[in-house]
Amino acid sequence: MPPSSARPIRLTALIIASALFMEGIDSTVLATALPSMAHSFQVDPLQMNVALTSYLLSLAVCLPASGRAADRFGARSVFRAAIGIFTLGSVLCAQADSLWFLVAARVVQGIGGAMMTPVGRLVLLKTASKGELVSAMAWLMIPATAGPILGPPLGGFIVTYLDWRWIFYINLPFGLLGMVLVSLFIAEVREAEPAPFDLWGLFLSGLTLFCLMAGLEMASHGSGLGSIAGGLLAVAGLGALLYWRHARLQAQPILDFRLMRIATFRLSVFSGSLSRIAVGAVPFLLPMMLQVGFGDSAARSGGITFAGSIGALCMRPFAPRLLRRIGFRNTLIWVGLASTLLLAVSATFRPGWPLPAMFAVLVVIGFVQSLQFMGYNTIVYADVPRSMMSAATSLYTTLQQVFLTLGIGVSASVLAASVALRGHSHALPADFSTAYVCVALVALFAPLVSTRLDPQAGSELSGQKG
Repeated sequence: MPPSSARPIRLTALIIASALFMEGIDSTVLATALPSMAHSFQVDPLQMNVALTSYLLSLAVCLPASGRAADRFGARSVFRAAIGIFTLGSVLCAQADSLWFLVAARVVQGIGGAMMTPVGRLVLLKTASKGELVSAMAWLMIPATAGPILGPPLGGFIVTYLDWRWIFYINLPFGLLGMVLVSLFIAEVREAEPAPFDLWGLFLSGLTLFCLMAGLEMASHGSGLGSIAGGLLAVAGLGALLYWRHARLQAQPILDFRLMRIATFRLSVFSGSLSRIAVGAVPFLLPMMLQVGFGDSAARSGGITFAGSIGALCMRPFAPRLLRRIGFRNTLIWVGLASTLLLAVSATFRPGWPLPAMFAVLVVIGFVQSLQFMGYNTIVYADVPRSMMSAATSLYTTLQQVFLTLGIGVSASVLAASVALRGHSHALPADFSTAYVCVALVALFAPLVSTRLDPQAGSELSGQKG
């Protein structure tokens, strides 16, 4: 079909974003409800972490197949099916009567989520013209950003006044409505001659990603799991080597790293990955710092942690105009530098900080990071041929997930090392400061990498004047 659909791109973006809203709100609501669920299942609350990691592992294994499935069966059809699978997984989660039933249901949710985000983005990339892409991405992210804002208070309300099972049942009307709207308003896009499915490549990539993310997760827990984590990471390294050899012999591998020859794609991946390590660390570090380091209640912590999402939501309407004015290169350099320095400010948080001041800093961080990642998520597709959009979406989304997860592992490891070296019995504010500074130092290299970007890169997308 032609690059730009006759249907309004804004409507398409909002329908796709509504599915991402459902996914975003689900993860934040679940985190709030874990203690209540542990009581219901009669298990230690610390064991409930597997309910989060099972979803991420399922996501990692299935992500590489998303673009190839969309090319073969049609992006609209796969996107609609993904919403259905995610909704089915939600209903199964609500029916869980044990932790392991819940884990199995979360795996089903992860399969749906693995297809929903990249294929939804792919629909937008294949229906929007380059001139419409920045605006479409901005509209796409507004409902998706609202999910993390509404999740914590909604989860607290449901757990307090209803039953934790309703945090999953609320996905049912969203999912059913989403499938209807996709059927009515989103056009089908598929490749006329889809590439053959690379089953061996899918197995090797899935094995590598599963072992990598499981190993990072176990390594972040520290004692007792070090040898298992080391074994998983070794298998991940071997799987990566075997996949690299396999991919060199394939005309169209499931994860096509030849896309890294495209300068804008390569720079966005390298620079964005460094930034995502820091961004991935914050959802782990901030609630832990407030509750463990400062001794705040869960309610007070929840009232602070969503501040960044508010800042991100406020940025969305201004992002296209700002990108047009300053361009992608300046955005990734100077806004990226500001984002890193503001993140380092979080290292100075102490229990004596006034709540409004802490909240304001986090809002500004969310505001700045929103523009930064709008730049990454748009410029990455600037020079990708339309015929390779599916491959680009699969590879980029997979790398996003890996580096966000790496952020959790890095920050948890630094935190544990700081506690051990200082001889503390538990993590204190100074230990969290060390972790914040370390991930900020990693993110500091992102604007340096972005200096390699051509000043006019992405000008066709942003409308920037030369």
